[in-house]
Amino acid sequence: MAPKKPTDLLHGTLDVLILKALTMGPLHGYAVARWIEARTSGLLEVEDAALYKALHRLEGQGAVESDWGISESNRKAKYYQLTRAGRRLMRAEARVWKRYAGAVAAVLEA
Repeated sequence: MAPKKPTDLLHGTLDVLILKALTMGPLHGYAVARWIEARTSGLLEVEDAALYKALHRLEGQGAVESDWGISESNRKAKYYQLTRAGRRLMRAEARVWKRYAGAVAAVLEA
């Protein structure tokens, strides 16, 4: 059996990655995906369907809000930004994820 690709592990962390990307300011979906890809040196690639599903879910939870604007390529695009509740959620999720990653690292280093 082959080991999982790093992108297979993205499902459980996509929300926190999106929230972190949006701490940089309002971004459209494509820019969120490119930000994540750039910060991980291309290791994590976010599929469009998963990205927009997560963005809509986060919007439904009140963590992000959206508004239409014009992208860098002069096209109409939906821009997402964190709400106050989204900032709190991002900090809480980041703490949980860091503890989890630390625990996994401790097991692997044993």
